[in-house]
Amino acid sequence: MTEHPSPLAPPRANLLESWRRLTRATTAVALLSLPSLVLYFVHSGDSLWLAVAKGAGAVVVCRGLVDVALRRLLPSGSLFGTDDLGLRRDDVVARRRAWYWRKKTVLGTWLAAIATTIWVMGLARDPGSHRGWLAAVGLVLHMLVKPFTTPGIWLQALQISFLFLANFLIFMGPMVLMGVSQIRSFEPGDADWGVRFSDVRGQDEAKEEVRKVVTLWQSGEAFEQAGGKRERGVLFLGPPGTGKTMLAKAIATAFNSPFVTIPGSGFAQTFIGIDVIVVNFMAWKAKRLARKWGGQCIVFIDEIDAVGMRRQALGNEAASFSHSAGSIHDLCFFGPNGALTQSGDLVLETRAWRDRLFAERAARSAITGPTGLGGVLNRAFPGMFGGGMGQMALNQLLVVMDGLGSPPLSRRIVVNRANTLLDALYFVPQSIGRLALRFPRPRPRREQIYFIGATNVPLEALDPALVRPGRLGRHVWFRTPTKEHRKDIFDLYLAKVAHDPELDRPERRDEIARIANGYSPAMIDQVCSLALTYAQFDGRERFTWDDLLEAMTTIEAGTAVNVTYEPRETRAVAIHEAGHAVCAHVFMPEVESTRISIRMRGDSLGHHQALGREERFSSWRSEELAHLVWALGAMAAEHVFYGENSVGVGGDVRSATTRAAWMVGACAMAPAPIELGLPFPNEDEEREAEERIEERFEKLGLRIMRRTGSGGPYDADPIAGVFSDRDKRSLAAQFLGRAYLTAYSFVSANRRGVERLAELLVERREIYGDELLRVLDSLELRVPEIDLLDAAAWPAV
Repeated sequence: MTEHPSPLAPPRANLLESWRRLTRATTAVALLSLPSLVLYFVHSGDSLWLAVAKGAGAVVVCRGLVDVALRRLLPSGSLFGTDDLGLRRDDVVARRRAWYWRKKTVLGTWLAAIATTIWVMGLARDPGSHRGWLAAVGLVLHMLVKPFTTPGIWLQALQISFLFLANFLIFMGPMVLMGVSQIRSFEPGDADWGVRFSDVRGQDEAKEEVRKVVTLWQSGEAFEQAGGKRERGVLFLGPPGTGKTMLAKAIATAFNSPFVTIPGSGFAQTFIGIDVIVVNFMAWKAKRLARKWGGQCIVFIDEIDAVGMRRQALGNEAASFSHSAGSIHDLCFFGPNGALTQSGDLVLETRAWRDRLFAERAARSAITGPTGLGGVLNRAFPGMFGGGMGQMALNQLLVVMDGLGSPPLSRRIVVNRANTLLDALYFVPQSIGRLALRFPRPRPRREQIYFIGATNVPLEALDPALVRPGRLGRHVWFRTPTKEHRKDIFDLYLAKVAHDPELDRPERRDEIARIANGYSPAMIDQVCSLALTYAQFDGRERFTWDDLLEAMTTIEAGTAVNVTYEPRETRAVAIHEAGHAVCAHVFMPEVESTRISIRMRGDSLGHHQALGREERFSSWRSEELAHLVWALGAMAAEHVFYGENSVGVGGDVRSATTRAAWMVGACAMAPAPIELGLPFPNEDEEREAEERIEERFEKLGLRIMRRTGSGGPYDADPIAGVFSDRDKRSLAAQFLGRAYLTAYSFVSANRRGVERLAELLVERREIYGDELLRVLDSLELRVPEIDLLDAAAWPAV
């Protein structure tokens, strides 16, 4: 907030400092008046100790009344975003004093009104005598006690109340208690969330939007006077693990107002009606805390989609927050790391891949209703035990969001009845000049309840009434962290743990962020802690680069399997991964390799990972063809070095086949025209030569194309449609043939470089980041010219 002050908010620093000076000056004046009060009581005949007690009591009461009056007349300012603990502590104490004396003022006013009424009644009965006052007191007490002294009434009322309460508690009490127990409330000073805005990294746009909204929540008087209307609610949208809940905790820490939390699942109850009770109890608790703490309270509902999904009458929409439509990752996304191949050995970080990866980390569990006894009753008596089948919780939540700004019911009734009576008298006009002869319409309560919801489902899947303006109308989108964001997050968490100073170099931090493909803030925190665990287990105080790499490996795919490959198999796996790496390094300039490994993890004997250098939202045909070359580079390397391929290329072939079919069927791509670069006697001969080469490409591609049984992605659109269409199938095969010929010729021309990389990989087992880039650059790889008319240039598959 210090970096981005709101021009509409009062100057916070000056206002808070003025409040502090005013408070101290008022206290000093009150204390200076104490000696004169003590002298007054002493002269009135009181002893010294009694006079001191009376004077002190009078000073304290007057001081409290002045504080109440000042709080009503002057703005209190905002502490949002302030890290000054002294100011925050003073603010909590001042608010608590104001709340205490405000209640005492209301109580004193009522007592004074009752005493005045008794006094007036006494004067009417016997002016100038105390006997009239005593008679009036007796009359009032008699009127109050008479209903309770009538024989039988008290006992009957007690019996009825007890039976009603006992039955309700026996049948519904445990359910209601379990429902409301999920509501957690925190007053300022009760708990330290330990999260500040500076701790939320990688979400600059979201933080800026939240700053604007929350600033007006606590200090938007000038904004409202100018005709603006504060947002009532904010909805956090984004994949899981992007910092939505963390930012809510930062708001709770900085807002210095009460904070109420409840998970969305807390509204789902076994019996119909209990969910409504939970919603009403939450609203009552928030309003009570708001009245106590200056009129503001935040309600945070995590995973609000559990209660706020689109109602059945409105139809259903998309089911998951994730990737862009038409992405290759819709078809090729395998394992926890979202590999392009089923074997898990090709991983490429792009924006679409990152969005899909974070969406896949969400819990894949649908809300099926209560289980156990509640589930049995629900199935046996669906009309009574619905667990919110009618979405009563959502309906009541919508009502609560609208009703929090309404005037108090009692005040509305009194004003309405009084004005109705005056209207019924006919001779009482509405006004005389500017003097109104009617009670003014009651204004809404001053307390404001602000809602924050968090969800990882699409906005379209939520109920439109919930996300409209006036409720959760401000939508803040959380993006998956890019490389620069991951670097910022690593800066935060590495500063909290003991590590080798070598990791603080800018080049090393950049390298760490590059190899942490798809990491969420929670994963980065876990990696740093795990790396320190490895170091201290070995007796070292700080962890090093190797500890960090081992921790990342463990977090990503579990502990690597310490198996020893047979030497020939080790070399074959290294050749396989080296084929991927060299093809990616040359044919995909928009990405950079981040890791190559031949350590066995899960079903993968090794893997190659790469990272997009820029945030891209689309790609060209040439770039997609380069991805095919990357996928088939391992198969080409095996043929160059061994004259045949292993079963390990199965995942590569599946991925390449799917991508080629997707390019043709979904993206309307076709292979580029063939350029032979040779003179021909006439156009017919040139065209015949091009057709022969296209047939060879197609024949080569058909031998590579994966066409195994049903059950795979080829039984669903767009793949099945492509393979059932002869022309589309031909184009997809040509793409595969061109990609394989390119990869085979490239590996053949750079056989020595591929072998050097494989030998180093056999020795090191894994190569990361900058070291891998330096090795690839040192191989001096070149792209050969391919004579398509030379039969020797075509590989045999």
